[in-house]
Amino acid sequence: MIDRYDAVILAGGRGSRLGAPSKPDLRVGGRRLLDIALAAAGGADRIVVVGDIEVPDGVLRTREEPAYGGPVAGLEAGLASLDDPADWTLLLASDLPDAEAAVGRLLAASPAPEHDGACLLDADGRFQWLLGCYRNSALRARLADRGDPPLTALYRLLGPLHLLGVEPGSASVDDLDTPADAQRWTTILAAEERP
Repeated sequence: MIDRYDAVILAGGRGSRLGAPSKPDLRVGGRRLLDIALAAAGGADRIVVVGDIEVPDGVLRTREEPAYGGPVAGLEAGLASLDDPADWTLLLASDLPDAEAAVGRLLAASPAPEHDGACLLDADGRFQWLLGCYRNSALRARLADRGDPPLTALYRLLGPLHLLGVEPGSASVDDLDTPADAQRWTTILAAEERP
């Protein structure tokens, strides 16, 4: 079980397919997607949100360079905001409507000493990189060895790591990209709130 960790939440995407100015600000089931991610990461020692978005007191905020530079740039900016980091870093997207259940499942995993981290799997058995908890030392080593030109794709950065794949169980690892996704999740969450 992973019990001490920092969290980096990536919230810098444009959300252009949603037609919304800020995907993390989108409300689903009465809550901002970002607030769902913040609640999911609530057990972290420190939380860094990477993006141009309002965050609550006690949450750090930074911005990747260049703006909209992608998840690798966002991860790098988030880690740079943490001095004296925890041994583990939860890396989380801000567009996951079921983030609380998914992160709960992830953090209940028990990576072996030889694992560089744990990562939730989708229905096809593929790693969901933005639902992962990684050893901070492994992340920093990969970022320091990005090559020239530097890697910009998250799967290329994290793919070489030795990870424990975690089945999500009843949690969903789906992100929210379109108005149809938003409507579907609004319906799901409304049904869950009924007595």
